[in-house]
Amino acid sequence: MKEKKLDLNSIIGFVLIFGILLWIMYQNKPDEKAIAAEKAQKELVIKEAKAKELSDKIVATATVAATATGDSTQLAQLQKSLGNFAYSATLPSAKAGFTTIENELVKLKIANKGGYIVEATLKNFEKFKKGSGQLVELIKDNNAGLNVQLLTSDNRTLNTKDLYFEPTLTKVGADQILSMKLKAGANEFLEYKYILKPNEYMVGFDLRSQGLNKVLNTAKPLDLEWNLKTFRNERSISYENRYAEIVYDYEDGKHNYVAQGENKEEAPEKLSYVAFKQHFFTTILLTNTPFETSKLESNDLVKDEKVDTVFTKQFKANVPLAFTNGEIDYKMSWYFGPSDYKTLKAYDKNLEKIIPLGWGIFGWINKFVFIPLFGFLSSYIAYGIAIIIFTIIIKIAMSPITYKSFLSQAKMKVLRPEITELGDKFKKDPMKKQQETMKLYNKAGVNPMAGCIPALIQLPFMYASFQFFPSAFELRQKSFLWADDLSSFDEVMKLPFTIPMYGDHISLFPILAAIAIFFYMKMTSGDQQMAAPQQEGMPDMAKMMKYMIYISPIMMLIFFNSYGAGLSLYNFISNLITIGIMFVIKNYIVDSDRIHAQIQQNKLKEPKKQGKFQQKLQEVMEQAEAQKAKDKKK
Repeated sequence: MKEKKLDLNSIIGFVLIFGILLWIMYQNKPDEKAIAAEKAQKELVIKEAKAKELSDKIVATATVAATATGDSTQLAQLQKSLGNFAYSATLPSAKAGFTTIENELVKLKIANKGGYIVEATLKNFEKFKKGSGQLVELIKDNNAGLNVQLLTSDNRTLNTKDLYFEPTLTKVGADQILSMKLKAGANEFLEYKYILKPNEYMVGFDLRSQGLNKVLNTAKPLDLEWNLKTFRNERSISYENRYAEIVYDYEDGKHNYVAQGENKEEAPEKLSYVAFKQHFFTTILLTNTPFETSKLESNDLVKDEKVDTVFTKQFKANVPLAFTNGEIDYKMSWYFGPSDYKTLKAYDKNLEKIIPLGWGIFGWINKFVFIPLFGFLSSYIAYGIAIIIFTIIIKIAMSPITYKSFLSQAKMKVLRPEITELGDKFKKDPMKKQQETMKLYNKAGVNPMAGCIPALIQLPFMYASFQFFPSAFELRQKSFLWADDLSSFDEVMKLPFTIPMYGDHISLFPILAAIAIFFYMKMTSGDQQMAAPQQEGMPDMAKMMKYMIYISPIMMLIFFNSYGAGLSLYNFISNLITIGIMFVIKNYIVDSDRIHAQIQQNKLKEPKKQGKFQQKLQEVMEQAEAQKAKDKKK
């Protein structure tokens, strides 16, 4: 509504100004000599223009002269600069005009000059915070460009960004089709065709030529360059910039990204799409005919987040457009929309791979566990509550592993006196001590690795959560308790100064998560120290655990203060639930006396057959012991 009001005011203003100018012109009507002098001056300016310069002023003046007076001199002057494409400068469209197409989701503004999109607005999303009234604009104010470099058969180099296209807007059913033609003649042209369907973020983009096989030099492919300076759309520019990158699909389904930093480059081959990805929004160019080669460039524009507050990255893509039978014909598409996993996956073009869910098992956990489970929960309940229930379900599912880990610690704790006794007995013979310790474990039916394996199983789920929550588009601008936006930090106090590595604000959820992890480590560290006696030549784990009790919460505070509140909430609830599970297991499930009795009973039985790994380890130790004895005899 606001834009329409501004347009109406502009129109009224132009009408008034135009009326005043007419009145002034009428009052100050020049004589014939003045008219002749003005015409001669215009001709002189045109004649002195350089061959490759094509400014709006020259084109407009030449067009008026050529069409209104039919002056062949002016047309010839245009042909010196533009060759066959001088025809495009004689059309009514050779002026600064725009055509707008829009549906329920996006609004696109395409310029006559250059024929490319100069404004792309997402109609259902706001910048920075909900209620800001500022819509997300992926393209505006010349932050983007699209150019095809034309090499003509008469050795000219022209750029489509400087030339004027003729627009024709039609409708086929509910589809809007905008044809932009750069003409070299009535039936000779380079065409950009935009196809916008209802309720779609994807815009069809056909780029083709007709009748230009003699106009253009077809010996070399045309050079297409697309560039974009990505606007800041989120509350924290540093956090947003961390997830802004170029992602591309190449060689039939492989995908990769351009490294972040200053002046980073990649040159993938057989490119299917290139995505200029921001944190929660993305612009993608897709092609049905893969680009044989490419040059992708990324440059970080945020040097100081207090000063550089408008743009995050500068992206560039350079790809060749190959000729087929003397003409160009590429079926492509543009995507202007959210970096949302479900939305991108629905297009069935591997676009969801631009979401950083992690590699290998981490990505699988996110794809097949976290995304479906959280998607189901958030479709019925508020997002903050969904995170809590989601965390409870994950922790309950992992509780058998937690139980096995604690049970292993309890068994090791029971055996500790005997292990200490062996340590004293074979103090001067570490190899013998190790052999006897392994025999004790085998006789008692205790696996010293049993406590480590459950912990290792839980690590992928923890890492997957670090990938999932920062990428969860559905959390953007969703509030919970004091957090206005679960995808950004939950600031409860703005500091008048900046603490290095911490920031200039205080977030509450990271503080709660740090307190929870402190008590969890305090609860478990004593048992771990008791369960694992110090081995000779090894670091003192008990001392290390003492330090970690305090280091881990501090790291949590620093690391999570600028992260999304959703991730901090997950970690707080996760540690809280783990404390509860450990309390129940320790006080109501695991009985140390019963474990001790079971171990004593196991000692009376035949030792379990060792696994292959244990057998191999035992053999190595025995060989080492035999070699040691042999060396002593010598």
